[in-house]
Amino acid sequence: MGIIKDRFKEKADVVAADIKALLKEHGEKVIGEVTLSQIYQGMRGITALVTETSLLDAQDGIRFRGYSIPELREKLPKIPGGTEPLPEGLFYLMLVGTLPSDEDVNHLSSVWQRRSHVPNHVFATIEALPVSTHPMTQFVVAIMSLQTESQFSKRYAKGMSKKDYWEAVFDDTMDLIARLPRIAAYIYRRKYKNGEHIQPNGLLDWSGNFAHMMGFEEEGFHELMRLYMTIHADHEGGNVSAHTTHLVGSALSDPYLCFAAGMNGLAGPLHGLANQEVIKWIYEMRESIGTDIPSKVQIEDYVKKTLSEGKVVPGYGHAVLRETDPRFTAQMEFGKKHMPDDPLVQTVWNIYEAVPPVLGSIAKIKNPWPNVDAHSGALLVHYGMVEYEFYTVLFGVSRSLGVLASLCWDRALGFPLERPKSVSTRLVKAWLEGKEEIWGD
Repeated sequence: MGIIKDRFKEKADVVAADIKALLKEHGEKVIGEVTLSQIYQGMRGITALVTETSLLDAQDGIRFRGYSIPELREKLPKIPGGTEPLPEGLFYLMLVGTLPSDEDVNHLSSVWQRRSHVPNHVFATIEALPVSTHPMTQFVVAIMSLQTESQFSKRYAKGMSKKDYWEAVFDDTMDLIARLPRIAAYIYRRKYKNGEHIQPNGLLDWSGNFAHMMGFEEEGFHELMRLYMTIHADHEGGNVSAHTTHLVGSALSDPYLCFAAGMNGLAGPLHGLANQEVIKWIYEMRESIGTDIPSKVQIEDYVKKTLSEGKVVPGYGHAVLRETDPRFTAQMEFGKKHMPDDPLVQTVWNIYEAVPPVLGSIAKIKNPWPNVDAHSGALLVHYGMVEYEFYTVLFGVSRSLGVLASLCWDRALGFPLERPKSVSTRLVKAWLEGKEEIWGD
């Protein structure tokens, strides 16, 4: 079937047997309690999903198969002479569960290159949209038009056996990930570079080729893309883009439909669109203050002003994390290495020193620390990618690695249709009065 496909199936069979045994012995074990507040407030803290690819700890941040971001930057294969990990390696790790060799990563790069052809009708569909259309809308529409290529959809229509679901999803996953950089770069060049498109370079790695097709040839930007694609790839299963992809997949929708649904979630201001909001906020602050390099005192005053207007400080706070996001730290380290004197990057660092104390003084704010979105825009601007509306598309290309690897695991493990029970406020009130029982079957 293929080296990586065979390894995945071997590992999946072992995990499936482990889960079967675990459920047989412990399936009735109660794992926690749910409060009424949790139900009404976004299900925060309710453990209700199994995601094999990554795990988020409130203090330590994200770990991919047990490895932290600093460990991945050290251990994952790199291009010759490079210092940042190749995202192909992270995908392999999330999919197979073990660190890849250089040979494994080179093989995966080659596979994605062979699978990267995008049918002409996808480009025609993009061109049918007004150029003014938001890049994320173009991205989602393009993914939907690419669904015509789904192997899962075609094989399911012919009566595919359940035991083969995983294989068709695996093939769709490999095809889709391979094609996304071409689609995203096409949207970028169409919207911002007068439709002057750049053909792929088959000699480059997945991220490097993406950067090339967008028109960025500086090796520093290629390294940034490798880091960016790695650290944005996954954030366990409960975030909107990951959970949506999983949820839609539980209905046996094919990976194209699942990923498009997840990207609609990523486009929201409380999720992936936040990276766009951060850079807008910084520009507005600099314009309001009247300087490109505001002092920490000026930043503090502007933060207080932002809060007094009932607005949030974008890029700060996280639903789970209670410490500085290690993805922010990785980007800060990249900035200190490649652009220590950049005024915008320095402003991000000054914001990092100024904002947490202000937010921390507000009792209800549990996490005043920066998340991944707080830094990425400044790094991109340094290399000339000033079109901040496009940043969420970059996020989406990266996030495909994690959510689609998880989708492969969902089908390999035979996860069922996801269908939680819901209740009405009327029924909740009746339960509180002792008139109804709602926490049953």
